[in-house]
Amino acid sequence: MIHQLIFAAPKPGMSAEEFQRYWVETHAVKFASKIKQIKKYMIDSRIAFDCDLGAPLPHQGVAEIWLKNEEEQLASLQSPEFLEGARLDEPRWAAFWMTLVLDTTAHEIVAGPPLTKNPAWVKLLVLLKRKQGIPLGIFREHALKVHAPLVAELPGLRRYLQCHTNDGYYAIGESRFDSAEQLWFDNVDALKKALASPQFKERVRPGLDNLVDPAQIFTMTVKENWIIGPKAR
Repeated sequence: MIHQLIFAAPKPGMSAEEFQRYWVETHAVKFASKIKQIKKYMIDSRIAFDCDLGAPLPHQGVAEIWLKNEEEQLASLQSPEFLEGARLDEPRWAAFWMTLVLDTTAHEIVAGPPLTKNPAWVKLLVLLKRKQGIPLGIFREHALKVHAPLVAELPGLRRYLQCHTNDGYYAIGESRFDSAEQLWFDNVDALKKALASPQFKERVRPGLDNLVDPAQIFTMTVKENWIIGPKAR
């Protein structure tokens, strides 16, 4: 299944609050959710916490979309619900020139508790680009076999996904990012404690710095808004 991440920013003159409200309450419900090929759909709304793991992203939210395969993805982009609905609505609220899209394959490292419709937890999103000279296959293997077990031991971590950018993004040149990590915590205080912990400072961060370009780590902390899901339709 394709786990697509769409990072978006508000159009000029629109506040972050207006942008997030329109995305969740209008665009997602009236337009994007009508695209039949979308199996699950979530909007992550940015909250006011920028950690020191990496530079804060300029976006104010992320759409997470699950599609069965590339054929279904193509069909969704050719559907009237997209062409005559979601696509036409985008300029009303989003700075489309800032939109970043990643098609990924998700690897569940820590399953966590059952997903619920209105989750109370917060989620840290981390975009990563490997250091120059490290082959993509080596990066992916190291991320899953070495980096992931260290992250999984962070205190207070509830759920953890590694979303690796799909091969198609490397057909010509390099993808902007190689992976997007997702880490769930009960609240912002729990996230702060995890990032201040010896496990993070002495094991996770040094290992990460050996694997990725420190200048190419970007973060966003969000709250989840399920539009379709957590059970696939």
